[in-house]
Amino acid sequence: MKKFLTITAIILVLVGAAGYAVWHFGTNIASEKIIETMKTSLDNETLEEIKSYIENDPKVQEIVKEAATTNPDTLPFQTKEDATRVIISKVGVNRILEIQEQAQNGSISEEEILSEIEGKLSEDEISALKYVLYKELNEMSK
Repeated sequence: MKKFLTITAIILVLVGAAGYAVWHFGTNIASEKIIETMKTSLDNETLEEIKSYIENDPKVQEIVKEAATTNPDTLPFQTKEDATRVIISKVGVNRILEIQEQAQNGSISEEEILSEIEGKLSEDEISALKYVLYKELNEMSK
């Protein structure tokens, strides 16, 4: 009986470690895939349109200015990998895919998406997302 419990405990620990590894490395791979897809799908003309939109939209400018002055040491996360983990854990993969599909179909508005995301994330997490977005936009524009 003792041997059975020991083997069971070892198997549970190994399964738990494997689950954590899949979660950790899976979200890293997902975030890299998202950024890589964005970079390859954006040609120079599209990138210029995005830059122009960012420069001319006062709402976006406010977010960029806020993110530029944010102290990263006060944020709950600072990397796109950690941002991906937080979004997946708070919103859920299925809901993210639903939102993507609804956005592509035009059946959900920008305000509805923002309201839902803001309802699931804390103010600090939202600030951290703005910071990560700001950092990624700066890297893409180089």
